[in-house]
Amino acid sequence: MAKNNEASAMEIDDSKSNNFDQISPKFSINVLQLLKSAQMQHGLRHGDYTRYRRYCTARLRRLYKSLKFTHGRGKYTRKTITESTVTEVRFLHLVLYTAERAWSHAMEKRQIPDGPNARQRIYLIGRLRKAVKWATLFSNLCAIKGDSRTSLEAEAYASYMKGNLLFEQDQNWDTALKNFKSARAVYEELGKYGDLENQVLCRERVEELEPSIRYCLHKIGTSNLQTSELLQIGEMEGPALDLFKAKLEAVMAEERSQQAASMTEFHWLGNRFPISNAKTRVAILKAQDLEKDLSGPASDSVPAEKKLVIFDKNFTAYHEARSCIRSDLVGAGNAENVKDDLYGLDKAVGAVLGQRTIERNQLLVSIAKSKLTKRRDDKNEKVTKPEELVRLYDLLLQNTTDLSDLVSSGRDKKPEEVTLAEELELKSLAFRSERCFYLARSYSLAGKRTEAYALYCRARSLAEDALQKYQRLNKNDQIIKELKTLYNECRSNSCIEHAMGIIEEEKAPENLSNKISTISLSGTGKKVEKYLLEKLDEYESAVGDANVKVAPRIEAFPPAFQSIPRNPIVIDLAYNYIDFPSLENRMKKDRKGFISRLWR
Repeated sequence: MAKNNEASAMEIDDSKSNNFDQISPKFSINVLQLLKSAQMQHGLRHGDYTRYRRYCTARLRRLYKSLKFTHGRGKYTRKTITESTVTEVRFLHLVLYTAERAWSHAMEKRQIPDGPNARQRIYLIGRLRKAVKWATLFSNLCAIKGDSRTSLEAEAYASYMKGNLLFEQDQNWDTALKNFKSARAVYEELGKYGDLENQVLCRERVEELEPSIRYCLHKIGTSNLQTSELLQIGEMEGPALDLFKAKLEAVMAEERSQQAASMTEFHWLGNRFPISNAKTRVAILKAQDLEKDLSGPASDSVPAEKKLVIFDKNFTAYHEARSCIRSDLVGAGNAENVKDDLYGLDKAVGAVLGQRTIERNQLLVSIAKSKLTKRRDDKNEKVTKPEELVRLYDLLLQNTTDLSDLVSSGRDKKPEEVTLAEELELKSLAFRSERCFYLARSYSLAGKRTEAYALYCRARSLAEDALQKYQRLNKNDQIIKELKTLYNECRSNSCIEHAMGIIEEEKAPENLSNKISTISLSGTGKKVEKYLLEKLDEYESAVGDANVKVAPRIEAFPPAFQSIPRNPIVIDLAYNYIDFPSLENRMKKDRKGFISRLWR
């Protein structure tokens, strides 16, 4: 009987355990959405991997503490996460953020300015190995404890991390390609289902994986991908592409180093300056490669915003070259020939940098001009004001002056340098006419007709002078066309300002009488800054100024209370010390009758 009871109890326990296994819920994590949100909010929007690594560390600390899964006090006792440990979804978050922390640490080392050295690269690869280890553990746990979608996303994440490790190691390109393709296939399938936001994220990840796949094919040799196409791929944005960009930059730097070995001189305006420093050669080659994108045959199709980014990179390369040249000057000692060559090279690089600065500011002017005549259809769209163009032309005038001074410096000048100085003088004259035109336009918008008319006439005179000089040289048809357009606009606008000034002068008495009629004692409505009686000592028109939007008022009524002086209070301190004379003899005496005497 007892054996039967024991057997029945065991059956009940087995059935309960089976039911528990069937009822135990499967955890669900939207891995890509979770990671994308954390990355964008904590540094990776701007490529700040240090900030993201610190966030992962803080997140892990909070998870360990909330789960009471700490590794002991005092003595460190490591706790492993296994299938039986995962009782809630936060244990899976622990594994995922540990992998992210290791990956972000590796990417942080990859972003070192001069690139990681040998020891740092070993440490970087070690961090990527750790990321692969935790990503694999995450994939295995999700396969058991997660639902089907979570398991697929975890598998794609682990494949992506394995591909990154092999990509950085420059080996096993076939395996790296296989991992990247596996991750892409999963994200392509997941992008067909779910809500719209998740579909967009999956498609973005597929686009981010595509360059790495193409680069692996290129390294294997099964792709006819050219270097220019790789550079175009490298212009894409996204955290998943940062490793690819670093690898591409390393490849380009290696190619530049090989080209720099054959580059011995820098040519500028008929001068040849020897380059002995390898770093200087590499920096100049990098700048020249970027200049091809700005002045090449396909430069017209490049958008303006992208050109500005290229200009910034170009400036950085030239500044790096000048820094190397000045370091060489410090170490040149008393070698006069070497110093002369380095001074000439520094002057030439500085002059080229000045020319590119002028080109960049001219690009900013063209962007501002395109926004000057636009209507504000979008509330967030910024419309250019004439004052902004005046400021840009001030910069251009300063740039031409600096470059002209640099070119004119030195004793022996070649004909090319003299020609460049003359061209800069003509450019300065054209910039002055443009600046004067937009200054006149700003005065016109402010309602100052006399000043605007005078400035338009001055701009027309400057434009005519510049046009005659350019026509005499018979070159640069584009600038001649622009100057003709500017001359005609100055002429038409000066006539318009003259006519508007006459109309306003004719209507001035009528407008003045209308405005005077609106003057009130105090009025109602908007509060004015000052009343007329408070501005009697200021030379300012209260009714004739076009900028005055509020009707003038004489004085506040009823007037405000004012403090006035009152009569003084006299305290007589000497009264108690004065002996006044007796006045009894002058006082009237009372007369008493017979009856009053009886009652005495």
